[in-house]
Amino acid sequence: MPLRRPVIASLLLSGVMAVPAPALAGGFYLQEQSPIETGRALAGAGAAADDPSAIFFNPAAMTNLSGIQTSIGGSALMASAHQTNRGSKRTYPTLPGTFPVTGNSGGNPFDKVIPIPSFYLTGQVNDRLWLGLGVNAPFGLKLDYDDGFFGRYDSLYTNLKTYNIQSSAAYKLNDNFSIGGGVDVQYVKVTLTNALPQLSPLIPTDGLARVKGDDWTVGWNAGLFYTNGDTNVGISYRSGIKHHLKGTQTVSGLQLQLAAFNGTTDATAPLDLPDIVTVGFMHRMTPKLRAMISARWYNWSKFKGIAITTATGTNNKELDYKDSYSVSLGGEYDVSPALTLRAGTMFDRTPTNPQHLTTRVPDGDRAWLTGGATYNISPAFALNVSYAHTFVEKANIIRPDAYYGGLITATTLSQTSGNADQVAASLTARF
Repeated sequence: MPLRRPVIASLLLSGVMAVPAPALAGGFYLQEQSPIETGRALAGAGAAADDPSAIFFNPAAMTNLSGIQTSIGGSALMASAHQTNRGSKRTYPTLPGTFPVTGNSGGNPFDKVIPIPSFYLTGQVNDRLWLGLGVNAPFGLKLDYDDGFFGRYDSLYTNLKTYNIQSSAAYKLNDNFSIGGGVDVQYVKVTLTNALPQLSPLIPTDGLARVKGDDWTVGWNAGLFYTNGDTNVGISYRSGIKHHLKGTQTVSGLQLQLAAFNGTTDATAPLDLPDIVTVGFMHRMTPKLRAMISARWYNWSKFKGIAITTATGTNNKELDYKDSYSVSLGGEYDVSPALTLRAGTMFDRTPTNPQHLTTRVPDGDRAWLTGGATYNISPAFALNVSYAHTFVEKANIIRPDAYYGGLITATTLSQTSGNADQVAASLTARF
């Protein structure tokens, strides 16, 4: 009876690609890439072109930034999630029927403060050419449930990190139109664990499965930018990135006949991250007031599941993500030459499939309410601060998993709820 689903499939089940749900961005995509954009709920993404972070949302928009400009900052995410047991159950190979899986709620699996750093640099080479560099973390997830969590067979610990290095160039075709594009070099590192059921109810402790892996992969980005002075329009594309994770699978704590599965073996798994299309619009209503709208499409439907390969073969775990989108509305007002206030709202659709939800990614549709300000310390330096609150829709998790070739089944039944607060700040310097 090969050790199939529990070890990696259930383990990675939706974890190896999940990313924070503190997060609160579709699936495990992190929206927190620009402190100034957070203040207007990303309504200016791709079109506002008023900060070096524009390189991430639309590389062509760099042509609206004169000289050399840099922005360094980050977001502090304070997220919470709660799991309520709705009758989780499991089977034993020698006993008829199902038996309740008891335990605690797992506590809040997120760290008290989750930092998300970012750095951007743009430089005007001449009247036509601009170069830019961005470093950020566009995908990520970290959850750590308490020991004894009732959903432990579904997930216990998830830590997915990405680091993205973007180099781009932009060229101004004329006074109104610009084009841009570049390369993304991305690193991903994943660690996942979940409990493994024992054969007998007389064994008081569970087994444990752990998967670790990492990978470097390259993608690309491109954009178009139009401005007539009062109106900006931006369209951009970020390619999907296909990672091939390589690492190890470790199984421990199994007893009786299952003890033969304890040990460490090599493991590989693909991780398909989505293509992203951004369309942004900004219009100056008055010399002091600007209105903005942005929409983004995420090609999550390419993420059908996870295929884990070890020496014993390949295991597939169905997730069947759906394409998703987000829509943002926002505005900002120049109170004075030194102070600008902004606010926004965003609806962010989850890509997760209700039939394949998991405690590893306690995700639901999200609504953002945000506010922020920029204070121009001098002509060369500006301080940007923002706050956002994210409301996450409740969802019911029904997560059935089979272990040891179907010898045992465990079904996690839970209601998940949560929300998040975010404080962001950055310093922009212009030379």
